[in-house]
Amino acid sequence: MTNRADFTDEEWTRLERAPLVAGLAISLADPGGPIELTKESVASLKTIVEAAQTGGQGELVDAVTKDTVAKTQHHENPLSGFKPKGALAGEQILDELRAVNELVSAKATAEDAESFRKLLLTAAQRAAEAAKEGGFLGFHAVRVSEGEQQMLDKLGEVLSAPAG
Repeated sequence: MTNRADFTDEEWTRLERAPLVAGLAISLADPGGPIELTKESVASLKTIVEAAQTGGQGELVDAVTKDTVAKTQHHENPLSGFKPKGALAGEQILDELRAVNELVSAKATAEDAESFRKLLLTAAQRAAEAAKEGGFLGFHAVRVSEGEQQMLDKLGEVLSAPAG
C-alpha cells in the first residue's frame, strides 16, 4: 500500500498534476481551437474527479485524485509550476511523465504503480476522444486524430512498467 507519506512534497505535486499533463500531451499532439482544448482539458479533469469519487483504484490513485480535486476546489492550479515551452513542449511532457513513471515504479507497490499508470493512460485516452478533429463543419471529422493516436502510443511506451 502506497500513500502520501511515501513521497516528498515535490514528488507528490508531480503525481497530482500527472493526469492533467497526460491530457495536455494529447492537446499538444494535434492542436485544435479553444473549444477542443477546453473539451480535452475537461475530459482529463473528469477522469480525476470520477476516480476520486468512486475510489477503489488503489491507495495511491485514491489519495492523489482526492488531493487534486481538493486543490481544484480551492482554486489552486494543479499544473502550477509545470510550464512546457515552445517546440520542445511535447518532449518536455513526455519527460515529465517518464519521470513520474520512474517515481511510482520506485516508491509505490507494483499494484499501486500499475493503477496509477492506468489512470494516466485513461486521462489521455479520454482527452483524445473528447473532441472531434479535422473535417469541415463536423463532416469527415474523426474522434481520435492520427497525431493524437501517435501520442497515445508514445504515452503507452513511456508509461509501461519497467523491465526487471
